[in-house]
Formats: sequence, structure tokens, C-alpha cells
Amino acid sequence: MNKNEYYTLDITDITDTGMGIGHADNMAVFVKGGAVGDTLSVKITKVQKNIAFAIIDKIITPSSHRIEPDCPSFPACGGCVFRNIDYPFELSLKKKAVADVMHRIGKVEKEPTDILFSTPDFYRNKAQFPVKENGVGFYAFHSHRTVDCSSCKIVPEIFTKAANDFSRFLEKNKISVYNEETKTGLVRHFFLRAGAETGEVQAAVVINGDSMPKAETLVEVLRGVFGESLKSVVLNINKKPNNVILGDKNKTVYGKDYIFDYLCGVKVRLSVNSFYQVNHTAAEMLYNKVKEYAKSEGKTVLDLYCGAGTIGLALSKEAKSVIGVEIVEKAVEDARFNAKENGTKNARFICADAASAAKTLAYDKINADIVVLDPPRKGCDKKLLFTVANDFSPERIVYVSCDRGTLARDVNVLSDLGYKLVEYTVVDMFPRTAHVETVCLLSRQ
Repeated sequence: MNKNEYYTLDITDITDTGMGIGHADNMAVFVKGGAVGDTLSVKITKVQKNIAFAIIDKIITPSSHRIEPDCPSFPACGGCVFRNIDYPFELSLKKKAVADVMHRIGKVEKEPTDILFSTPDFYRNKAQFPVKENGVGFYAFHSHRTVDCSSCKIVPEIFTKAANDFSRFLEKNKISVYNEETKTGLVRHFFLRAGAETGEVQAAVVINGDSMPKAETLVEVLRGVFGESLKSVVLNINKKPNNVILGDKNKTVYGKDYIFDYLCGVKVRLSVNSFYQVNHTAAEMLYNKVKEYAKSEGKTVLDLYCGAGTIGLALSKEAKSVIGVEIVEKAVEDARFNAKENGTKNARFICADAASAAKTLAYDKINADIVVLDPPRKGCDKKLLFTVANDFSPERIVYVSCDRGTLARDVNVLSDLGYKLVEYTVVDMFPRTAHVETVCLLSRQ
């Protein structure tokens, strides 16, 4: 097999990133935009030792699940990968993908009980638009080049209008944008978040500096889009020469430095740096499943990676007590504020690394009946899992994950530590993208 050769492929599977998989010359060939069930003529673009990559030359026989993409930026945009197939089939692929990795890496035979979902369109309550010389948009597939976002189907349409108005604001006022190669220029990202139940909007401009010219003018531009719903405009300072989007320091130029929302009946304060699920409806499905698995009535709950405290506060209504641990100081401030705002007296929040905090609490003989784990994509440190299993030895562990690979790895580790996977549920928190959330119940044997 050589570059630029043409092959006919039957697409039989799909990758975690939404690429179709076919086989030719005893090699797996990954095809961008391929749908399971397609027969395609493809052009080879790259050949490695055991795999190759290709682009579609012609669709010979389309999959019965193939549909016409409803976004002009697909597939150039790196956000969505499933706009070429119907949504029910996407759900079945995601459920199967989680099950496959749990079988292969997690060493468990169980299938997911279900896949929970809501609407696949306009569901995101947060957007982070990269700002480049060619405009404000979203990153292209496997690139830091932006593509047009004028008709994005997963963020609210008013967000798209705000992003386009922001782009015109930068151009009109000749405000420089950040260049990743030279590390010069001012504006890096444009951030928007809205409360699903309150309607409150926060905007932030991520800058490579300490101030931005015409900030007052920007406020008027955004008020023209959002009206009285705009409650906060912030400059987020990020001078670090890396790909991390947000910096640690914020300067409020309009309103307050936070907005409010409600999740599972809990009033939540959200600052720019607060973690908050981007799909409100699916998040409530996820958290209700956590509550079902935790059975927290009269129990002590340790909530590790607690963010702004949303899971812990939702459980606190029935639990004896809740201890939340989070390394982001601003998120812990929000969690403490949220507890006070909701009149919650049986929850406390600690700012620390999850592993070290868990070790300290265990040393202080803090007993946890239930441990909730909701780590970032990289999953949990092995030492943390040892501490949870051996020092706390809770009745149940409820593990929430946005990465099925690290989840399966950690489930396997916990199995060796005496915790059996009882049940797990997939939640499509991110329709049309390759990502899902999974919540697992593990029980001490």
C-alpha cells in the first residue's frame, strides 16, 4: 500500500475520534467521514507500519445510517464527528464503544445498562472560541487553524452571533490577536457561558496581557446581543506560552465576576474558572444516576474532584455529611459559597490535590461510606485509588468519567483492590462529538 493509491473499502467500525475503519492489504485503514456500513472509494494519504489513513474519493454505497450533514463547517471543524450519521445510530456506536473498552481494558463482561441522552442540537451552555488572524471560530480537525462558526449546531445561536460581533469588534478597533508561534499579540480566546435555568450570561476575553483597549465598547457590543441577561464581562489573564485556554487571574470589567444557575435543584455560582457540565439536561440525568448509585441517605460522602460542589451538594440533601476536595482554589470558593447560598450545613470543601487530601483525611481517621470520583480526562492516580480502597474502604465507589479508556483502566485497578463493578451507564453529554460520560457503581467485596 502506498500514498495516493485508491482502494475500495467497506467501513466496518469507527474510532474514538469518529474515523471510519476499513481493511485493505491486511492493514487497517482509517477514513475521515466514513460511516459504518459505507462502501467507499478512498485515496490513501498516509501509510505507517500496520495502519494507513485515507480520505473519501467517492461514496459507492452509502450506509443506511448516513445523512446529509446539516452544518456547512462539517467535517472541516474539529468539534463534531457524527454529523454524517443519524443520531440513534450515533448513540448505539457510543454505547458499544464504551462496552468494548470496558471489556478489553477493564476486564469486565457487563454491558452498559443504558445510554441516556437529550437533544443533539444547541445544547452547550459554554463555548470557548479560539481567536486567530483568520477570525473567531472553532479549531479545524487536528489543527489550530480556525474555521467559520457562523452556523454551529451545538452552541446556542445567540453565542454564534456574539462571536461574530466580537470578531468585528476586534477588526474595527485594530486589536491584535495572539500568535502561537511568536507568542505575541493580545487576544487568545473568547469565552461565553449561560445559565440554563437563570438565563444569566458571562463573557470573558482571554488575553496575553494585563488589559485590553476599548473594553467598555465591548461591553456595549455584548449588551446589544444579550441585553439584560449579560451579568458579567471579565478579562482572563493568560500569559503562559502553552495551549491551556484559561489563566488563573481575572479582572471584571462589567457586572460581577460570576453568574448563577440551578442544577438538580442546587443554586450554583459559576466563575470563569469553575468546572460545570456543558449540557444542563444531560448533566441532570448524570447526577440523578450518581444519586441513584450512591444511596447516600444517612451516609458520609467523600466527593473527590468536586469542582464547584454540584455533585456533593446534590447528595447532601440526603447524606449525613459531605466532604468535597478540589485543587482549583476559585472552584473551592464557589463550592463554599454555593453551600452557604443553599443553606447546606453538612458539607465542607477542601482546596487540595485529591490524592494528598485523601491521604490526609484517611490519616485523620475520617471515615467515608461512599466515595465519588469525577477526575479529569487522565483519570485517577494509582496512589489515590489505593488510598480510597485501602484506607477509606467505602461501601461503594461512584466513578464519573469523560474518558472511557482511563475509566476502564481504573476500574481494573479497583477490581484488584477488591471493588467489583456492579453497573454502569453511558450518558451522551456531548452529542455529535466523539465524547461521552460514563458513571459506574463499584461495590466493596
